[in-house]
Amino acid sequence: MEMAMTAAESAMIAFEREEVLFPEKIVQIFNDETQERINCLPATFVREGVCGVKWVSVFPPNPVKYGVQNLSAVIILSEIEHGFPIAFMEGTLCSNMRVGAMGAIAAKHLARQDAESIGFIGAGEQAKMHLIAMKTALPSLTTCRVAAKEVAEEERFIQEMAPILTDMRIEGTGTNLEKATSDADVIVTATSVQAPLLKAKWVKPGAFYSHIGGWEDEYEVASQSDKIVCDDWDTVKHRTQTLSRMYKDGALRDSDIHGNLIDLITQKKPGRESPDERTYFNAVGLAYADVGIAYAMYQRALEAGMGQDLKIQNEMIFEHAHLRDWVRIPRSPEIAAR
Repeated sequence: MEMAMTAAESAMIAFEREEVLFPEKIVQIFNDETQERINCLPATFVREGVCGVKWVSVFPPNPVKYGVQNLSAVIILSEIEHGFPIAFMEGTLCSNMRVGAMGAIAAKHLARQDAESIGFIGAGEQAKMHLIAMKTALPSLTTCRVAAKEVAEEERFIQEMAPILTDMRIEGTGTNLEKATSDADVIVTATSVQAPLLKAKWVKPGAFYSHIGGWEDEYEVASQSDKIVCDDWDTVKHRTQTLSRMYKDGALRDSDIHGNLIDLITQKKPGRESPDERTYFNAVGLAYADVGIAYAMYQRALEAGMGQDLKIQNEMIFEHAHLRDWVRIPRSPEIAAR
């Protein structure tokens, strides 16, 4: 996770310096109601000479309908000297690490550095990765409480995370959202639900809130926050997050946003300035950060001698020795009879 955080910070700094080519993503939505979709997100790091693309599917009904995760992805990296691909990798791990890394970077600047407790609404893969990320950014965390739709999800969260974070006490709340969040120094909502689950009265003074999904909290959660920071506000305000809804409803203005995460990294704007500040972070995802993390993962795999060397194309098409045996071209009866 430290590798992912470093790579994400470097990616944001490179983008700020205009060293990243970042075209508009391509979105194909198959169901407007459920937002089942596949996105194509390219980015190029010019100085590193690496171009990458993430092909990611987001199907929110999957867990309930089919018992499988709602996100899957693959990533392709190419060098830009000859244009040849250098890596093809499973991308779900990278995507989840990017989400966690961005939240953790925000926590370094916006959370109390003596934070001890963290509360989750949601117990899926994003929540689990976020817990690792927050523990990386805030080693002082000792207690985690989690609330999910079903007790079984909370139990699975504890079963999977307790062996990894042995110095933390991880507890389920019996699906009680208030119990999970009301006394937490750090709050994370990681659900696919489009509803104001997190109540403003549960967010105590001094709490840091990392908002991962869409509409997950009451408007008042943001309104009472002393600082609101986004990964990219111009992107956030055109989406379906709580902040986006507030902006469209006239309940939030551009001037209400403290800044973007890069502003804190470069110290253009301050992070937390007092123990009692309520701070709010919302990320919708910067695909170039995924590519940056994927490249770091690729480099680490090379150093470890891992992965498989795949020869996609060994020679030009018409240099292939057996090509004449594979080509099938219809011939006229006259030619075939000769």
